[in-house]
Amino acid sequence: MPVLVSLLVVAGTVAGVVLATAGGKPASQAGPHPVAPDARRAPASSAAPVVPLLGGNVEARRAVPVARVSPSASTGAAASAVKVAPLRGLRQADLLVVAPFSLSRQVLAAVSRQPEVTSADQIEAAKVKINGTYTAVLGVDPSTFRGYAAGPTAASDPLWQGVASGGVAVSYTMGTLDRLSLGGGITVAGLRPESLRVVAFGTVGIGGVDAVVSDLTARSLGMPAGNAIVISAPPASVASLASRIKGVIPRGAAVEPLVTLVTQPSAAGVTLPAGGGEALTAAQLTTALRAAESRQGLPYVWGAAGPGSFDCSGLVQWTFAQAGVRMPRVAADQARTGPSVPVSQLEPGDLLFYHTDPTAPGYISHVAIYLGNGWMIQAPQPGLSVQVVPANFGSEFAGAIRVDPPLAAEVAAGLA
Repeated sequence: MPVLVSLLVVAGTVAGVVLATAGGKPASQAGPHPVAPDARRAPASSAAPVVPLLGGNVEARRAVPVARVSPSASTGAAASAVKVAPLRGLRQADLLVVAPFSLSRQVLAAVSRQPEVTSADQIEAAKVKINGTYTAVLGVDPSTFRGYAAGPTAASDPLWQGVASGGVAVSYTMGTLDRLSLGGGITVAGLRPESLRVVAFGTVGIGGVDAVVSDLTARSLGMPAGNAIVISAPPASVASLASRIKGVIPRGAAVEPLVTLVTQPSAAGVTLPAGGGEALTAAQLTTALRAAESRQGLPYVWGAAGPGSFDCSGLVQWTFAQAGVRMPRVAADQARTGPSVPVSQLEPGDLLFYHTDPTAPGYISHVAIYLGNGWMIQAPQPGLSVQVVPANFGSEFAGAIRVDPPLAAEVAAGLA
């Protein structure tokens, strides 16, 4: 019987299905009368680089919703007796090696020996059908992997105990926007259809990943054992390290950076990435904005990318595609597609990003398109439609970028 598992892919070198998860609730709106933003309205962090803070906020310890742990008939007493080691510090997930086959211990050793690698752990990474929709899933050893997760998720002992006991932890976005029930079951199509218990909502903090199971559960679903390696390293060395790792991994495997450094904007204006950059042409900008506004009133559907329904990043991807600009699928990756822009210098077509996930306060989980004059368009959440609303620069605002088409295409290609 064929395995209904599609491999998670990175760097454009592995055949398979690209990550296609995104979403997030909208930033709360304040004030009925929008006005053009100015420097005084920008919070202190608005001029900082917009980067996916994939390791989460070390200081944050907000509660992670967890179901009561009770062994299911499928996991049994033996699984419930699995002990999970306590959290021993956080590590940021900076690179991911992934292959459509199991990676040997020799490959793990070669990666670990690279200068500036501070930690490297073998995991499983694949796209699996959950309740009929392909979802990016990681299979992990809960005791060793938890340190790579977003802070509140990493600190939740019940979450990792539930995963070790055969359950699945899903992202806060997937759990809330797909209206899953804590303690309820989801259908997973692996070697055979299985029902897994949802033990917690907690964002891992790796872009596009929406579910985590134990490595034993992953293998029972048919995911290749140890086909991926998650790596932590100093962010400034990620690009050069990725290049070196390419030389020690087997053909067919790929390595993809999970973080991007963005140059700080100067007082004189927007700072472009090294090597310059390009802005949208007037024709592209007009086409994109008209396309976005034409979607008003269409329904929000988590994971949808148009043309008849959208989630937040799906609307962005579809909108820019109408102007011939290739964008990545996930909001955290879309934040890497151009230079950061201070609120005082926003222009129509810029992207606005938000931290809306209480289980990962530093993670970019929502995106909107700035229309000018204090307005933005967004696909908000289930039950609401694509809407034009006042732009919000409150506490959840993470920053803004101006799309650079060649850079956007490069980021998208790296995830294709």
